[in-house]
Amino acid sequence: MNKTAFITGGTRGIGKQIALTLAKEGYDIAINYRTQNNELEETKKEIEQNKVQCFAVQGDVSNYEDCEKFVKEVVEHYGTIDVLVNNAGITKDMLLMRMKKEDFEDVIDVNLIGTFNVTKQVIPIMMKARSGRIINISSVVGVSGNAGQTNYSASKAGIIGFTKSLAKEVASRNILVNAIAPGFIQTDMTAILKEEIKEEIAKNIPLKRMGKAKDVANVVKFLSSEDSSYITGQVLHVDGGMLM
Repeated sequence: MNKTAFITGGTRGIGKQIALTLAKEGYDIAINYRTQNNELEETKKEIEQNKVQCFAVQGDVSNYEDCEKFVKEVVEHYGTIDVLVNNAGITKDMLLMRMKKEDFEDVIDVNLIGTFNVTKQVIPIMMKARSGRIINISSVVGVSGNAGQTNYSASKAGIIGFTKSLAKEVASRNILVNAIAPGFIQTDMTAILKEEIKEEIAKNIPLKRMGKAKDVANVVKFLSSEDSSYITGQVLHVDGGMLM
């Protein structure tokens, strides 16, 4: 019987790559999405090509009742959740002087409160099984900060504190909780940047290039595996050396 991995925001970008990478490792996959999108069916097909199941559930991670509903659906479908990847996230960048109150709240609601909402539903399942892996996607800006991203940086810093505290709470039940802090990763969000901006970004990265979604997914694969069975409460930077 395959293990089950649940990835929030799993239809595109880093989330999709995480789902595909774990599918290749033989995990049955559950992905969450907020709104119907063209990528959903294509993602499902790609995942199922690895001879594993893919179950998609709709809902907004910032809505507690939605999370109760879709986690229940995943558990009814698969029986359990072995790995949870809290990946769903948004940005609404703006200097604080110009940032609207709702732009700050929206980013905190999805990125940080969303991580709480989903994890809150999954923890009892893992506690009962006395086993589980929770991997939270943070960001280097949660450690370093970044001008124009007070909302995003605050949400990602909150995820790091959440990760470390929860790791201490559930270690005795053999549940490992870690975070990944990506730097600049090639995604749809970075694809829209002008070429000269990308070059400027690369200059400030010791490896002189942006990362790929696969770089993050491979660390999720490691943290999901038995190879990481003595690692919990950690933040792994996947940033080409940006933060040392």
